[in-house]
Amino acid sequence: MSFLTAVKIDRERERSVGLRVTGSEIGRVASGARRGEDLMTKAVQKITLSPSWDIPFDKLVLSQSNVRRIKAGVSVEELAEDIARRGLLQSLSVRPVLGDDGSETGKFEIPAGGRRFQALSLLVKQKRLAKTTPIPCVVRDARSDILAEDDSLAENMQRVALHPLDQFRAFVALRDKGQSDAEIAAAFFVTPQIVKQRLKLASVAPALLEIYAEDGMTLEQLMAFTVNPDHARQVQVWDVIHSSWNKEPFQIRRMLTETSVRASDRRAVFVGVEAYEAAGGMMLHDLFQGDDGGWFEDPALLDRLVSEKLQAEAETVAVEGWKWIEVALDLPYGYSHGLRSLSGDPAPMTDEEGAARARLLAEYRAMEEEYAGQDELPDEIDTRLGVLETEMERIETRPLIFDPTEIGRAGAFVTLDRYGALAVYRGYVRPEDEPVEETAVQDGTDPAVAGQGDYRDLTDGHGIAAHGGTVIMSGGQPIGADLLEDEDGGALKPLPERLVMELTAHRTLALREAIGRSPDVALTLLLLKLVTDTFRTSSASGSCLEASVRHVYMSAQAPDLKDSVVAKLVDERHAEWEADLPLGDDAALWDYLTVLHQGSRLALLAHCLSFGVNALHEKVNPYGAGISASGLTRRMAHSDLVARATGLDMVEAGWEPTVDTYLNRVPKVRILEAVREAKGEGTAQLLDHLKKSEMASEAERLLKGSGWLPEVLRRDDLVALDDEDHAKEQGADAEAAESVSDTDLPAFLTDDLPADGTSMLAAE
Repeated sequence: MSFLTAVKIDRERERSVGLRVTGSEIGRVASGARRGEDLMTKAVQKITLSPSWDIPFDKLVLSQSNVRRIKAGVSVEELAEDIARRGLLQSLSVRPVLGDDGSETGKFEIPAGGRRFQALSLLVKQKRLAKTTPIPCVVRDARSDILAEDDSLAENMQRVALHPLDQFRAFVALRDKGQSDAEIAAAFFVTPQIVKQRLKLASVAPALLEIYAEDGMTLEQLMAFTVNPDHARQVQVWDVIHSSWNKEPFQIRRMLTETSVRASDRRAVFVGVEAYEAAGGMMLHDLFQGDDGGWFEDPALLDRLVSEKLQAEAETVAVEGWKWIEVALDLPYGYSHGLRSLSGDPAPMTDEEGAARARLLAEYRAMEEEYAGQDELPDEIDTRLGVLETEMERIETRPLIFDPTEIGRAGAFVTLDRYGALAVYRGYVRPEDEPVEETAVQDGTDPAVAGQGDYRDLTDGHGIAAHGGTVIMSGGQPIGADLLEDEDGGALKPLPERLVMELTAHRTLALREAIGRSPDVALTLLLLKLVTDTFRTSSASGSCLEASVRHVYMSAQAPDLKDSVVAKLVDERHAEWEADLPLGDDAALWDYLTVLHQGSRLALLAHCLSFGVNALHEKVNPYGAGISASGLTRRMAHSDLVARATGLDMVEAGWEPTVDTYLNRVPKVRILEAVREAKGEGTAQLLDHLKKSEMASEAERLLKGSGWLPEVLRRDDLVALDDEDHAKEQGADAEAAESVSDTDLPAFLTDDLPADGTSMLAAE
């Protein structure tokens, strides 16, 4: 039976069972309606679609009625590969080809589906598809009133393109079901990078995807949000900009990466992506435009890695024997001002380096002679000459060799250059490290600042490192070595600098209160400052008085400072004066001060002057800006003079050693020292075995009301008296220790006491 006969039999069978209505039958019904047949009494006409047949490929021909003329979209080759992979997903729309006499020829033309037919033809040509393979087709009646061009146009115009978001989510579904990026890319004839981009778009915050689906934002804006995976931050940025005039993608990217560090930043270049990610850092990337390698999401981690790597580099430089090494990410302008620069001699070349340079120079001169007569060098020759110059410059740049004696008193700076490469500047001598006569060497130690962590404490009078090694510093403070000995070592440790700053803030405020009630002292202090400025030619910086009475802000202060007794006294006195002074009118204020009683004038002077007191401990700036080491020493000594003159007592001022203000801020050996000084050796030994937290709590109880002060809060004139009394206390220590009763100590300290009630002193 021929294929045409089979088609006719199938058509008759469909008519007999009422399965299909052909195009000609529909045409007759329509014609009857146009002739005035009354169809209103009939039931609603049901629509019947054209039949679907499997027609051999060699019976199909391309129709000239296909409206698609311009190639666009997926190529025929890619479409052929897709059909070969997954089969034909959409049937062809065909019509029977009629002969001159109007009879069907057995061929079928394709007005809609021409590209699919061309793709099938390519597969047949490649012998991957048989010529007689049945092709699914929807067959339109040849005599239908619907034109072939109408079908072709409708098939292309009635399509609704897939929304990009649906495509992104479909890619996610494919990946979730086990397909890799490469497999998805191969299936849809795109690159793996495009797959990654579409998957990245689908990972944006769901709330923003819904806005995009409703055309509330552009695709370019959605692409910008992919730079940061934090959904909360994405939504936050959109909430900020969606009603703003500036919703450009670059603004979105800027806001999403403003707390990150670009990979092109010199810190990032110095550390490297691999080291950063190995330390647990996360990278941000923009898959849709160049991002210079992305962003480092954790700046704090990056800064720590930079600091650690710079310190490690400094330790390698320290092997050379320098007295000190300053480590800094950025060296300020004029960092070497006031320092003597050593002059070194370039290191001699080795035999291998000399021979290598000779070969490079010979090649360079030979090429120069060969092309000497040419106006322009060939590109490859010019490139080679550049390489030779670079290699010779590398060999000729020799490290400097310095005098070992000079190295022992000089130092070096370790930093980064503008491109993120390590930069080491060697051979700088500080004025205090210059060789001097033995009689001219001065100690420079002051009780007010002793043990505060200055790097000079680590060196002896001759400028040689006291611990037999290089002092590595950052910001003028030693690093790379534990300046505070291990707690179990038993040695006294310097107080933490932050704590010293807080303690001296207490002292500064107490001095202000004391001066405010001591007009005579305030006047003397003011005269001292004015006379110093008038009769001394050198700078008088470092005084504890800011003569301009500029209110000094205490950047480091304990939380309880504002509620202290002296703070309330200062505030009350200030409020009383403020209520009396006519501050709104300068003329009225002048008249008020003119007729003010002399005693009141001095009291007001003392009050105003007190706000200029600055007895704060500050970090020494090694580069000259801020206060110098000598200026800080002078300031603290100056403040001792004022404290003595005003009779300042920090115990009477309300300061007490508590867990929060002191004891939890210092190592155990400092706690024991405080208890030993206040209560004797026996009591201190009873605390020796406790943990730090328990020791601090018990020490607070024991020190309460004892009048004990850390050395930074003591008056230097009273320290001498304390030392005289100390010998007497030492003789009474044993008796005091034996007299400690169970009522003086908590239960956990008395459980181990002997039955006779005597204390157990340490065996040693």
